[in-house]
Amino acid sequence: MTSIRSRLQHRLNPLHVYCRLRSLGMAHRPAVMVSSCWERALYRHILS
Repeated sequence: MTSIRSRLQHRLNPLHVYCRLRSLGMAHRPAVMVSSCWERALYRHILS
């Protein structure tokens, strides 16, 4: 059984965020920009 932390780590992963944005119809460049901002601003601080 997976822990809550590992589930969050997967769901909040910048690559996962990018893939979800693309599947929702966002173009490549904006999705890259959002996911890289997500990584720099939040992801590193949330799960470090």
